[in-house]
Amino acid sequence: MPNIVIISGSPNASSRLNGITQYVEQQLIEKNIAVDLITVVSLPAEDLIHAKFGSPAIVEANKLVENADAVIIASPVYKASFTGVLKTFLDLLPQKGLDGKIIAPLFIGGTIAHLLSIDYSLKPVLASMGAKIYVSGVYAVDSQINRTQEPNEEPVFEINEELTLRLNETVNELARELTLRSK
Repeated sequence: MPNIVIISGSPNASSRLNGITQYVEQQLIEKNIAVDLITVVSLPAEDLIHAKFGSPAIVEANKLVENADAVIIASPVYKASFTGVLKTFLDLLPQKGLDGKIIAPLFIGGTIAHLLSIDYSLKPVLASMGAKIYVSGVYAVDSQINRTQEPNEEPVFEINEELTLRLNETVNELARELTLRSK
């Protein structure tokens, strides 16, 4: 069974990005694809900031990436780029840790103004780590995801139809690529 790891670079537990990653994870599971999730903000901050490559949490997260057939890199856009917490984790992956992996970027921002942040901020970093194989990424805007949350409860996300269609296209493209690799 193919497996995918989702690396979520959101520093916010109620981020609309979580609506995207949860939706994509569910679609992949329905296609019998194993999914692991690395929520970077859940990793020990000291291990990230002080680049503790040997930390058990970092070693475990890196092992998930190493064993994955595909990697979904998800991040909100801050200051026209992906989050710093995501960058700190990417810095702890092996130099060629994405070589041979299928990559799917999923970004969300406040406006369409940062649509090219995937191409101009993320892809150069990933290329330095050996990433060469990409499926269509998705850039979403906050207005495409409705978030509701009752006190002391997890947020509930509702994704609009246009974004759902684009996410489905990316999931289907990932599934096709994984099938082609397994033959």
